[in-house]
Amino acid sequence: MIKGLSITPPVLGRISIGKVVEKNGKRLPEKDDQFTITSQVQNRDGWVVHPLDTELRNHSANGKLRSIPVKLLFNDPDLNLRANYCLFDRQTGRPLCVGNGESCRRYTETGMQSLPCPSPDECELAQGGLCKPYGRLNVSIGDEDTLGSFIFRTTGYNSIRTLAARLHYYQAVSGNLLACLPLELKLRGKSTTMSHRSAIFYVDLTVRDSKTIEQTITDAKQLDQQRKESGYDQTALDLAARAGFGNGAFEENAEEILEMVLEFFPVGDEEGSVDISDAPTTVAAIDVATQSTQPLKKKPSLLQKLDRKVSGLSATNLSI
Repeated sequence: MIKGLSITPPVLGRISIGKVVEKNGKRLPEKDDQFTITSQVQNRDGWVVHPLDTELRNHSANGKLRSIPVKLLFNDPDLNLRANYCLFDRQTGRPLCVGNGESCRRYTETGMQSLPCPSPDECELAQGGLCKPYGRLNVSIGDEDTLGSFIFRTTGYNSIRTLAARLHYYQAVSGNLLACLPLELKLRGKSTTMSHRSAIFYVDLTVRDSKTIEQTITDAKQLDQQRKESGYDQTALDLAARAGFGNGAFEENAEEILEMVLEFFPVGDEEGSVDISDAPTTVAAIDVATQSTQPLKKKPSLLQKLDRKVSGLSATNLSI
């Protein structure tokens, strides 16, 4: 295993509840009231929709994809959902610091160091909203690839807190059979004073609508028994995943990090721009939140680097 390279679950596609759009010359996160499942391929119009999106949408009410049947890869909740405080360089996209509220791994003038992490509210480096929670949830959709996954990324407190609670609760009540439970990602809405009573959406993880929790646990026990009889070793899989995640300092690789930072840590975010998760759905709210954003000077912006990358790919006429 190559040291310093985080080994993450194979990703077949993305799950999002919004997208990045260009508005008045700026690329801004735009909220949606439904899920979108995409492939890992982009064109000029954005991410290419995955065939599963169309399949599930055809069976949903009003064509709105607001629930997705899923299974999890691991029994350990922290392997399925990795959530940290993250600080990124807005100009280069390079991760500068990742912490959990107790300790962090940070790039310094003398190299990578392990330091105390006081959380963003009390960290001088994080002042101005530069550091915020960042979660990555891997789930399996369908039965074609048991170890392949779709990734849902979020910096929303509501989604991260709800998903973390659900994962630990389901692990407890099922007797550590989290990877065998037939579950469902569900989009929920709420309004708060912080959102000025506008609807905000977050992601929840529940048992499927057609099942009770007792039926779900019974199904999980049957699947667990079938897997054991076939030689499927879930304990070994969890150990391999834990070793893979721990092999690198940061989970994202150089190829995808500029895209990720642009979507979840946009330039001007320290002025209060809206994240693509747990954000008001109104365009007006997005406009107000980003009205003070100023373009970066001297160094090329993330948008410029991204545009150059897309232009380069188009020029070479790559076929996938």
